[in-house]
Amino acid sequence: MAPMLTSANVTTGECERRGDEWSGMAVHIGARIGALAGPGEVLTSRTVRDLSAGSGLAFESLGAQQLKGLPEETEVFRVRG
Repeated sequence: MAPMLTSANVTTGECERRGDEWSGMAVHIGARIGALAGPGEVLTSRTVRDLSAGSGLAFESLGAQQLKGLPEETEVFRVRG
């Protein structure tokens, strides 16, 4: 699994590189979660929250969100340092 970091979200999962482009579900989910973030916010999925256990980071649940293109709701979290 390759971590992906953008200015507004952190996600992890399988992704595939095709030339200069990245694709895969992790890329899709990351883009959708990033679109929910406001200025200065870092949002993430439950997967990243769970993998961060013991890191000292705090997470605030924003609840289940229906992300475009996904059949199921995804719980989104705000990173609180």
